[in-house]
Order: sequence, then C-alpha cells, then structure tokens
Amino acid sequence: MKIFNTLTRQKDEFVPINEGKAKIYACGPTVYNYIHIGNARPLCVFDVLRRYLEWRGYEVTFVQNFTDIDDKLIRKANEEGITVKEVADRYIREFWTDAKGLNVREATVHPKATENIDEIQRIISELVEKGYAYPAGGDVYFRSKKFDQYGKLSHQPLEDLEAGARIETGDIKEDPMDFCLWKGAKEGEPYWESPWGNGRPGWHIECSAMAGRYLGKTIDIHCGGLDLIFPHHENEIAQSECANGCEFSHYWMHNGFINVDNHKMSKSLNNFFTVRDVANVYGYEPIRYLMISSQYRGPINYSIDIITQGKNALDRLYTCRDNLDFAIKNAQEGGEIPAFTEARKQEFITAMDDDLNTADALAAIFSLVREINTAVADGAKKATLEACADMFDELTGVLGLVYNRKSGDLESEVEELIAKRTEARKAKDFKTADEIRDKLKDMGIVLEDTPNGVKWTKI
Repeated sequence: MKIFNTLTRQKDEFVPINEGKAKIYACGPTVYNYIHIGNARPLCVFDVLRRYLEWRGYEVTFVQNFTDIDDKLIRKANEEGITVKEVADRYIREFWTDAKGLNVREATVHPKATENIDEIQRIISELVEKGYAYPAGGDVYFRSKKFDQYGKLSHQPLEDLEAGARIETGDIKEDPMDFCLWKGAKEGEPYWESPWGNGRPGWHIECSAMAGRYLGKTIDIHCGGLDLIFPHHENEIAQSECANGCEFSHYWMHNGFINVDNHKMSKSLNNFFTVRDVANVYGYEPIRYLMISSQYRGPINYSIDIITQGKNALDRLYTCRDNLDFAIKNAQEGGEIPAFTEARKQEFITAMDDDLNTADALAAIFSLVREINTAVADGAKKATLEACADMFDELTGVLGLVYNRKSGDLESEVEELIAKRTEARKAKDFKTADEIRDKLKDMGIVLEDTPNGVKWTKI
C-alpha cells in the first residue's frame, strides 16, 4: 500500500515499524459542541483506513483523543453556569450518537486530555530540563528555533513562518515563534498544580502525551485535517522529537476541506452545518457516503444535490443486496463462484492500495453491483448468488457502508405478516389481505408480487 505522506510530499510505500502491526493516532474533536460536517470527514476517512488495514491482515492499534480542556470549553461552561467537565461529558455523549450514526467504530483507546495531566507534565519537565522549553510568568513555552527541523511538515522556511507570527504587547515569550506548553491559570478557570504554578496544558502537548502513552515514542501513521498541519502537527513533531530523541511519526495523512455550495464553510457565511442537522434531514449514511465518495486529500463539496445523489447511490446498493436475498431464497441448488467477484475484489484492492482511493474503490463495487444484477436477472443458481453476496458484504463492509439492512427481528415479523396475507388471499379474504398490506406499508415495507413469491423492501 502507498500513502501520500505530507512529510515527504510523495506517495510512500507503507512499511510499519513492526511487521503486521499498525499504530495510528488520529486527532479527535474538542468537545464543546456538536461535531460539524467538517469533523465528519476525518472520522469517516480514517475509520476506512483502519478497516482496510485490518481487512488486509494488520493488527491495528487506533487511538483518537478527546480534547476536554480548552478555552472554548471554558467559555461554554461559563455561559451555561456549569463545569467544564459537564460540558465535555455532554458533548462526548453527543459525539457518540453521531459517530455511531456514521458507523464509525470506537477507537482502541479514546483518551482525554484531563486524564493525562501527569504524562503531559512529565514531557514538559523533560523539555525544560533539556533547554527546549522555559517557564515565563506561570506559563511554559517551547523554543521553536532550537529545533532545527521546525517547519519540516508544513514545508515552509522558518523565515516565512516567522513572518506570519504575531507578538502581542507585553508578550512574555522569548520569540514570537515560541508556543505554549502550559498555561498559567486565570481566575475562575479549572487548573492543576504543577512545578510552574497552577494551570492547564496547551493544546499541542496533549496529543504528544497521549500518542506517546498509548502507542510509544514512534508511531506509524498520524492523521488529521489539512488545517492541523500548521501549527498543531508541526508543534507536535517539535516537542515530541525533542523530548524523545527519535522520529515521532513515519507517515502523516491529511484529509482535504469541505465546502458548502462551493464556498468555504463558516458560521459568518451562515453555511455551517452540524452532522446532526444534516442527519435529521437525510440520515447518517448519506453523510458517510459523501465523505468517502472522493479521494480523501482533495476538497469535497456539500450541497443538497450532492447529498441526494449519495442517497440515490446507496439505494442502488441496498436494492442490489435485497434482490440478492430474495433470489438466494428462491434459487435452485448448485452453481459456482463467478470469476467477476475476484476481479472486482482485485480492482478494489488496487484502488485502496493507491493512497486509499475510495472513489475508485466505490467504482469497483458498482461494477460488482451491475454484474450481480445481471446474474440475478439470468436466474443464477444458489452457490453463485451466495458468492456474490459474500463479496458484496466484504467490500461494502471495508468502506463501512450498507449498515442499515433489515434486522432479524423485523425480517421475522414481516415474513410472518406476508405469510398471513398470502393465506388470506388464497382464502379470497381480500379485506384481511389489504389490511395486512396497509399495516406493512405503515411499517415502511413495500411489497412486490413476483412469479417467485412476494418480495419486500424497507423504505
């Protein structure tokens, strides 16, 4: 598999530190509000990365953090007259509602910044001891210029980065490029005791501490959005490599931005949507489909037309799978594994091995769908259809799609009602048959009478 590595600016062959294992860290949300559709992209994309590596036989340790102490959480707590912990706990619960709706699997570990204060302070102490950091007025700052590789991820000369920095009047930093590792507590803010006074961690140091604690000093892949390259990930590299004396992450993967109707999403433009907003109208699965429908590094555009196209594409997948179920139930015994299933699988692998190209992987799945539909129409035998179903489930499962299929309980109830309707029709009790059909319709079940029996679909 080749991954476009932001660090090298090229597609690099993925060679993990330990053969057959992959250690991945993905930056998680700051939990002060509902997640927005911009947050949904890395959630879905890197969930697919994890699923794909596991499908290819890797043992994956996947860590995704919650930032649960931050200026935004403090402001929210003050506005509502509650504690920062209450804010964080509430929006972590809301995060899980949305993540599960998007079919995003739980990480191996979901650490919180507030649960790692000791590790954060240990790293800061080490950086101070080595001369890479210095206390000033209750804060602790990292000396960016002391790390001679600063800027290697963003590929910008230090002079350009410095030109973009701003130094405020009365700033206590030695240099405008220095960044905060520990913030001295202001009145009314939550704090922890430390060798430098009461305070709380800066944003960047949290991820270095949590990645190091749960994955080790050097990890395989670090993931996040393009907006995190500078300064967040640049600073993570600097503080981690200076503290540990080794490379922090071998590969850096960054997903592109989301536009809304071809404009940058922002609250000021009134085009800012939470995942919950969109899911309440269209459901969660079309959002996931949108997030993986194009190659992850490029921008994607959210619009009503595009989300509707995604719903229609999903309908094609569900219809294919439902038709397969019906055909298998009524098929003759016999048949063999069709060659096209393995061919489509190889196309899928080729696409995913090329820097997680989910767009081409979806194209392989829809080619499979067309061939399955032909096999069903031609009356393929049971073993053939079962092989088609297995491959369909395997490939869509890697992408985390088609996860809202009929439940066993629903299927049993519907089949029982259909059987009663069939008996009523045989007895020419059309009133009862119509009543059962209406009841099924109210349940969102549409019936189709075919020569092979009654076929039903959930809408």
